[in-house]
Amino acid sequence: MNPINITPQKALDDAIKLQQKIANGMKTLREVDDVHFGVTDKEEIYREDKLVLYRFKGEGKPTIKTPLLIVYALVNRPYMVDLQEDRSIVKQLLASGQDVYLIDWGYPDLSDRFTNLDDYINGYIRRCVDAVAKRCGVAKINMLGICQGGAFSLCFASIYPEKVRNLVTMVTPVDFHTPENMLSHWTRGLDVDLFVDALGNVPAELMNFCYLTLKPVRLNQQKYIGLIDILDNKTEVENFLRMEKWIFDSPDQAGEAFREFIKEFYQGNKLVKGGLMIGDKSVALKNITMPVLNIFAEQDHLVPPSASRVLKDHVGSSDYTQLAFKGGHIGIYVSGRAQREVPPAIHAWLAERSR
Repeated sequence: MNPINITPQKALDDAIKLQQKIANGMKTLREVDDVHFGVTDKEEIYREDKLVLYRFKGEGKPTIKTPLLIVYALVNRPYMVDLQEDRSIVKQLLASGQDVYLIDWGYPDLSDRFTNLDDYINGYIRRCVDAVAKRCGVAKINMLGICQGGAFSLCFASIYPEKVRNLVTMVTPVDFHTPENMLSHWTRGLDVDLFVDALGNVPAELMNFCYLTLKPVRLNQQKYIGLIDILDNKTEVENFLRMEKWIFDSPDQAGEAFREFIKEFYQGNKLVKGGLMIGDKSVALKNITMPVLNIFAEQDHLVPPSASRVLKDHVGSSDYTQLAFKGGHIGIYVSGRAQREVPPAIHAWLAERSR
């Protein structure tokens, strides 16, 4: 074992550098502006309850006729796909010629306590798909489902294959019982009936606490220690604050939908085992016969690659493409590598199938 080579002089030098860094950081913090997100202009085209359906406005007209609807997860706000000028999947898709729409689920309150998966998938998503299709004068749309929204998109495409031309899933859990799935191990032993009956809606603060404890040192300590290194860089500090805003700007979860998702997906694993019912509609992945692009992150701690890549073994499509991204669950939206690789791959794949 090599001894730590720290001399008194080096320790003094490091302490002086740290002191200077903090002093510069205090000056930077006084100059930091309010952080903003959702950089792309958009227009509301449909509204129902808390939900708003948006169309993003690009600088030019779309060159791809089939519109693309983004279905995001319920557990976080969807502006992660349009976070800032240089970190926006939406902006890049628009620039490539896609006509992009997005479902903003809003913030559930006590009036949504009994909203269930049938309401979300056979209700809200179906009506949003119909609204987009009618607006664009097409019979089918393209769909991009992200994380839990990807699982919802798989269910929707299985139930309504006549409405989906091409399906893209990103960091989407499919097999909820893979060995390295920490969330699965936690939730399989959860008395979800007692949990929801006691709480009603599931508080966002509780959900965030669970996610942060998946990597307690990295997500609760290291990133704040690392903040010292960028304190004298105004742009980097604003980027950090923007990410912190997104992480902690989480909606509560509608109680019944949460109960069903835990029981049917995490505990029953019915998306791959079969027997999944959304309302009175049966879900079978073999009914998904349209082209499928499945994108997953190799270092994802929330949706392990093994939980996602099994999709190829269950869908009925003969046109299945898989893309493994070198990064994590969040990096796939905002890292420099993601910006260079993910939106161009999505556009190229969709454009090839829109000819």
